[in-house]
Amino acid sequence: MTQSTGPEPALAAGEDPRRYAQILTAVYDATMAGGKSPARPREVIGDSWRRLQTLGIDPEQRSVAAQQIDVSDLELSRRESGLFDVLDDLARGLESVVQDGDNILVVADRHGRVLWRSGSTSVLDRADGLGFVEGASWAEDSVGTNAIGTALVSRRAVQIFSAEHYVRSHHPWTCAGAPIKDPRTGHVIGAVDVSGPASTVHPTTLALVDAIARLAESQLREHHRQNLDRLRSVAAPMLARLQAPALAVDANGWVAAVESIALRNRVLLPEDLATGRFWLPTLGVCDFEPLPGGWLVRPAGEGESGTPSQTGNSTTVSIDLRHPQQTRVRIRSEVGEWTHEPTPRHAEILYLLAVNREGRSAAQMAADLFGDDGRAITVRAEMSRLRKHLSGIVLTQPYRFDESATVELLFPEDMSRLLPHSTAPAVRARRVR
Repeated sequence: MTQSTGPEPALAAGEDPRRYAQILTAVYDATMAGGKSPARPREVIGDSWRRLQTLGIDPEQRSVAAQQIDVSDLELSRRESGLFDVLDDLARGLESVVQDGDNILVVADRHGRVLWRSGSTSVLDRADGLGFVEGASWAEDSVGTNAIGTALVSRRAVQIFSAEHYVRSHHPWTCAGAPIKDPRTGHVIGAVDVSGPASTVHPTTLALVDAIARLAESQLREHHRQNLDRLRSVAAPMLARLQAPALAVDANGWVAAVESIALRNRVLLPEDLATGRFWLPTLGVCDFEPLPGGWLVRPAGEGESGTPSQTGNSTTVSIDLRHPQQTRVRIRSEVGEWTHEPTPRHAEILYLLAVNREGRSAAQMAADLFGDDGRAITVRAEMSRLRKHLSGIVLTQPYRFDESATVELLFPEDMSRLLPHSTAPAVRARRVR
């Protein structure tokens, strides 16, 4: 498919929206009936319609976005989307478009699932009638041609006006959407969309939405730079003490600091990375140790090759529970040490993992924390956040500390003061022993 060099609005400047809508309706009716069309749809629209016809999507369906999810699943999707940090920028940038009450602002994840929406009560009520609600799938193969799903498929900013929508019930609407890419990976992680009544269509809306999406990407790039700076501040002194080839990388392989190795921007990391020995295409066999927000990577030396070793370097995790107001975690290895202050919830989780070295499933952890094993989704959301700080130390399936790590628990002298903020059943049971 030929890609345009920039966003192409559905309506040219100065064109009469009503007359254009009539032409689009004639094109739509003829195309869906298999007859001779008075004109050809725009390329991005024609491509979308052909995809949906191939999938057998019914253009006369009542548009109800399928597979809505509950509140805890929605919150997990928001946290894992990579878009949470730029939501305010998206809302501020498009405030002028939605403040008049006619339009709705929507942010969706890479699958087309609606994560957030904002608008007046009247426009939100109209969106509810289409199933255009938080948690609903607005992917192209769920609800037909639309600015969110089609932008994600085409990887370009698109405006969809009236009968350009594949599903007839969407024809009273216009929408403009643009994909958002993660600058660390280049992958599309979501889309931003402005939708409203077809009468509100304006050719400049698409350019604005696309500009705000690019602004969000620049903000993500700045967050990435800040994270690398924080990793560098921890890792650089360690590398200096090593006086041996080594580098510090973030979870995506971006290099924060190097020692006695040719400078490079990024290395390709293996999937399911953990503490231990792995082979890298550019560096050969390397030993991996966790750092706050990344990894310490040390080439094992010339002549060593093969598959990852099952033995890793010695790491000690000390969880200090002696201070009622703040838990402190100290990570020590042969190259140095660093500390992390977990949130109260994460302190509970770390304590439970330390006393259950065999590991806990999400359901078991939910029972430990809430007395309700049905809250596994909430646990998975918390574990996702915790592992961003302790990746390589806290593992999954089941949730557990790395088997090669030594874990120390430092308890308060008075066990009734164990995590005094906690109402978790498993913590409360330990207090009364």
